Amino acid sequence: MKLYIVPTPVGNLGDMTYRSVAILNQVDCILCEDTRTSGRLLKHFEIQKPLLSYHLHNEHKIVPHLVEKMQAGQTFALITDAGTPGISDPGFLLIRACIQASIEIICLPGATAFVPALVQSGFSTDSFVFEGFLPQKKGRKTKLEQLAQEQRTIVLYESPFRLVKLLEEIQLYFGNERNVAVCREISKMHEETQRGNAATLIQHFTQKPPKGEIVVIIAKP
Repeated sequence: MKLYIVPTPVGNLGDMTYRSVAILNQVDCILCEDTRTSGRLLKHFEIQKPLLSYHLHNEHKIVPHLVEKMQAGQTFALITDAGTPGISDPGFLLIRACIQASIEIICLPGATAFVPALVQSGFSTDSFVFEGFLPQKKGRKTKLEQLAQEQRTIVLYESPFRLVKLLEEIQLYFGNERNVAVCREISKMHEETQRGNAATLIQHFTQKPPKGEIVVIIAKP
Protein backbone atom coordinates (compact mmCIF):
# COMPACT_ATOMS: atom_id res chain seq x y z
CA MET A 1 0.00 0.00 0.00
CA LYS A 2 2.25 2.73 -1.31
CA LEU A 3 2.52 5.40 -4.00
CA TYR A 4 5.91 6.34 -5.43
CA ILE A 5 6.35 9.68 -7.20
CA VAL A 6 9.09 9.03 -9.76
CA PRO A 7 10.72 11.85 -11.77
CA THR A 8 11.68 11.08 -15.36
CA PRO A 9 14.26 12.85 -17.56
CA VAL A 10 13.28 16.19 -19.10
CA GLY A 11 15.61 15.43 -22.00
CA ASN A 12 18.76 13.36 -21.62
CA LEU A 13 17.88 9.78 -20.65
CA GLY A 14 21.14 9.64 -18.70
CA ASP A 15 19.43 11.74 -16.04
CA MET A 16 17.27 8.79 -15.00
CA THR A 17 18.45 7.63 -11.57
CA TYR A 18 19.30 4.05 -10.64
CA ARG A 19 16.75 4.23 -7.85
CA SER A 20 14.01 5.36 -10.22
CA VAL A 21 14.64 2.37 -12.49
CA ALA A 22 14.66 0.04 -9.48
CA ILE A 23 11.36 1.38 -8.13
CA LEU A 24 9.64 1.16 -11.52
CA ASN A 25 10.73 -2.46 -11.73
CA GLN A 26 9.24 -3.20 -8.30
CA VAL A 27 5.76 -1.65 -8.42
CA ASP A 28 2.58 -3.40 -9.54
CA CYS A 29 1.52 -0.68 -11.96
CA ILE A 30 2.87 2.57 -13.41
CA LEU A 31 0.58 5.58 -13.87
CA CYS A 32 1.59 7.85 -16.73
CA GLU A 33 0.31 10.76 -18.83
CA ASP A 34 0.80 9.14 -22.24
CA THR A 35 1.33 5.40 -22.50
CA ARG A 36 3.14 5.79 -25.83
CA THR A 37 5.66 8.30 -24.48
CA SER A 38 6.23 6.39 -21.25
CA GLY A 39 6.32 3.11 -23.14
CA ARG A 40 9.40 4.27 -25.05
CA LEU A 41 11.09 5.30 -21.79
CA LEU A 42 10.35 1.97 -20.11
CA LYS A 43 11.50 0.04 -23.16
CA HIS A 44 14.82 1.90 -23.08
CA PHE A 45 15.39 0.82 -19.48
CA GLU A 46 13.95 -2.67 -20.06
CA ILE A 47 11.13 -2.15 -17.56
CA GLN A 48 8.12 -4.39 -18.14
CA LYS A 49 5.20 -3.26 -16.00
CA PRO A 50 1.53 -2.50 -16.74
CA LEU A 51 0.86 1.11 -17.72
CA LEU A 52 -2.31 3.01 -16.87
CA SER A 53 -3.17 6.47 -18.22
CA TYR A 54 -3.42 9.16 -15.57
CA HIS A 55 -3.73 12.71 -16.89
CA LEU A 56 -5.56 16.01 -16.42
CA HIS A 57 -8.63 14.80 -18.29
CA ASN A 58 -9.29 11.65 -16.28
CA GLU A 59 -7.70 12.13 -12.86
CA HIS A 60 -10.89 13.25 -11.11
CA LYS A 61 -12.65 10.13 -12.36
CA ILE A 62 -10.05 7.47 -11.58
CA VAL A 63 -8.48 8.71 -8.31
CA PRO A 64 -11.02 6.87 -6.07
CA HIS A 65 -10.42 3.63 -8.02
CA LEU A 66 -6.64 3.97 -7.66
CA VAL A 67 -6.94 4.60 -3.93
CA GLU A 68 -9.06 1.45 -3.57
CA LYS A 69 -6.42 -0.56 -5.42
CA MET A 70 -3.68 0.71 -3.12
CA GLN A 71 -5.77 0.09 -0.02
CA ALA A 72 -6.13 -3.49 -1.27
CA GLY A 73 -2.35 -3.83 -1.18
CA GLN A 74 -1.12 -2.78 -4.61
CA THR A 75 1.85 -0.46 -5.05
CA PHE A 76 1.81 2.20 -7.77
CA ALA A 77 4.36 4.58 -9.30
CA LEU A 78 3.32 7.88 -10.82
CA ILE A 79 5.39 9.34 -13.66
CA THR A 80 4.81 12.09 -16.22
CA ASP A 81 6.03 12.59 -19.77
CA ALA A 82 9.02 14.50 -18.37
CA GLY A 83 10.07 15.86 -14.99
CA THR A 84 8.58 15.47 -11.53
CA PRO A 85 4.86 14.67 -11.17
CA GLY A 86 2.94 17.46 -9.47
CA ILE A 87 5.20 20.23 -10.82
CA SER A 88 3.04 21.71 -13.61
CA ASP A 89 1.91 18.13 -14.27
CA PRO A 90 -0.84 15.88 -12.82
CA GLY A 91 -0.25 14.45 -9.38
CA PHE A 92 -1.69 16.71 -6.70
CA LEU A 93 -5.18 15.16 -6.59
CA LEU A 94 -3.88 11.61 -6.26
CA ILE A 95 -1.28 12.54 -3.66
CA ARG A 96 -3.88 14.37 -1.56
CA ALA A 97 -6.32 11.46 -1.81
CA CYS A 98 -3.61 8.98 -0.76
CA ILE A 99 -2.68 11.09 2.26
CA GLN A 100 -6.34 11.26 3.30
CA ALA A 101 -6.53 7.46 2.96
CA SER A 102 -3.32 6.97 5.02
CA ILE A 103 -1.45 5.54 2.04
CA GLU A 104 2.31 6.12 2.23
CA ILE A 105 3.74 8.60 -0.29
CA ILE A 106 7.40 8.47 -1.30
CA CYS A 107 8.68 11.10 -3.74
CA LEU A 108 12.05 10.34 -5.29
CA PRO A 109 14.44 13.22 -6.00
CA GLY A 110 15.16 13.74 -9.66
CA ALA A 111 14.74 15.74 -12.82
CA THR A 112 12.72 18.93 -13.08
CA ALA A 113 13.33 21.70 -15.61
CA PHE A 114 13.15 24.81 -13.47
CA VAL A 115 15.97 24.00 -11.03
CA PRO A 116 18.84 23.82 -13.58
CA ALA A 117 17.34 26.79 -15.45
CA LEU A 118 17.25 28.86 -12.26
CA VAL A 119 20.82 27.95 -11.32
CA GLN A 120 22.34 28.59 -14.75
CA SER A 121 20.45 31.87 -15.17
CA GLY A 122 23.07 33.45 -12.92
CA PHE A 123 20.36 35.24 -10.94
CA SER A 124 19.93 35.13 -7.17
CA THR A 125 18.72 31.74 -5.95
CA ASP A 126 18.52 32.51 -2.22
CA SER A 127 14.83 33.35 -2.55
CA PHE A 128 12.60 32.67 -5.54
CA VAL A 129 8.98 32.04 -6.51
CA PHE A 130 7.89 29.36 -8.98
CA GLU A 131 4.72 30.28 -10.87
CA GLY A 132 4.67 27.62 -13.58
CA PHE A 133 2.42 28.57 -16.50
CA LEU A 134 0.62 31.90 -16.18
CA PRO A 135 -3.15 32.01 -16.81
CA GLN A 136 -3.81 32.24 -20.53
CA LYS A 137 -6.69 34.70 -20.37
CA LYS A 138 -8.67 35.34 -17.20
CA GLY A 139 -6.46 36.67 -14.43
CA ARG A 140 -3.31 37.01 -16.53
CA LYS A 141 -3.11 40.82 -16.32
CA THR A 142 -3.72 40.74 -12.57
CA LYS A 143 -1.07 38.06 -12.06
CA LEU A 144 1.52 40.02 -14.08
CA GLU A 145 0.77 43.17 -12.09
CA GLN A 146 1.28 41.22 -8.86
CA LEU A 147 4.52 39.64 -10.06
CA ALA A 148 5.87 43.04 -11.10
CA GLN A 149 5.91 43.89 -7.38
CA GLU A 150 7.62 40.64 -6.41
CA GLN A 151 10.99 41.06 -4.68
CA ARG A 152 12.18 37.52 -5.34
CA THR A 153 13.53 35.86 -8.48
CA ILE A 154 10.58 34.62 -10.58
CA VAL A 155 10.46 31.30 -12.44
CA LEU A 156 7.92 30.69 -15.21
CA TYR A 157 7.16 28.01 -17.77
CA GLU A 158 6.04 29.01 -21.27
CA SER A 159 5.20 27.51 -24.64
CA PRO A 160 7.60 28.40 -27.48
CA PHE A 161 4.61 29.72 -29.44
CA ARG A 162 3.81 32.25 -26.70
CA LEU A 163 7.34 33.17 -25.61
CA VAL A 164 7.61 36.47 -27.52
CA LYS A 165 4.20 37.54 -26.20
CA LEU A 166 5.35 36.81 -22.63
CA LEU A 167 8.56 38.78 -23.16
CA GLU A 168 6.51 41.72 -24.47
CA GLU A 169 4.38 41.53 -21.32
CA ILE A 170 7.52 41.45 -19.16
CA GLN A 171 8.75 44.54 -20.97
CA LEU A 172 5.40 46.24 -20.33
CA TYR A 173 4.92 45.31 -16.67
CA PHE A 174 8.52 44.98 -15.45
CA GLY A 175 10.37 47.39 -17.73
CA ASN A 176 13.64 46.89 -19.57
CA GLU A 177 15.74 47.35 -16.43
CA ARG A 178 15.04 43.82 -15.20
CA ASN A 179 17.36 41.04 -16.34
CA VAL A 180 15.70 38.01 -17.89
CA ALA A 181 16.99 34.57 -18.84
CA VAL A 182 15.30 32.19 -21.25
CA CYS A 183 16.37 28.55 -20.96
CA ARG A 184 15.09 26.04 -23.46
CA GLU A 185 15.56 22.33 -24.10
CA ILE A 186 17.21 21.69 -20.72
CA SER A 187 19.62 18.72 -20.94
CA LYS A 188 18.82 18.12 -24.63
CA MET A 189 21.07 18.39 -27.68
CA HIS A 190 19.99 21.94 -28.56
CA GLU A 191 19.97 23.33 -25.02
CA GLU A 192 20.25 27.12 -25.00
CA THR A 193 20.24 29.92 -22.45
CA GLN A 194 19.80 33.52 -23.56
CA ARG A 195 20.21 36.38 -21.06
CA GLY A 196 19.46 40.08 -21.34
CA ASN A 197 16.60 42.51 -20.90
CA ALA A 198 13.17 41.92 -22.40
CA ALA A 199 13.88 44.07 -25.46
CA THR A 200 17.02 42.18 -26.49
CA LEU A 201 15.34 38.82 -25.94
CA ILE A 202 12.30 39.85 -27.97
CA GLN A 203 14.60 40.75 -30.84
CA HIS A 204 16.52 37.46 -30.54
CA PHE A 205 13.49 35.16 -30.45
CA THR A 206 11.64 37.12 -33.12
CA GLN A 207 14.57 36.53 -35.47
CA LYS A 208 15.05 32.94 -34.27
CA PRO A 209 11.66 31.48 -33.30
CA PRO A 210 12.19 29.10 -30.37
CA LYS A 211 11.34 25.43 -30.16
CA GLY A 212 11.02 22.98 -27.28
CA GLU A 213 10.38 23.31 -23.57
CA ILE A 214 11.04 26.78 -22.14
CA VAL A 215 11.77 28.21 -18.70
CA VAL A 216 11.80 31.97 -18.17
CA ILE A 217 13.64 33.47 -15.21
CA ILE A 218 13.10 37.09 -14.16
CA ALA A 219 15.75 38.53 -11.87
CA LYS A 220 14.65 40.19 -8.66
CA PRO A 221 14.82 44.03 -8.60
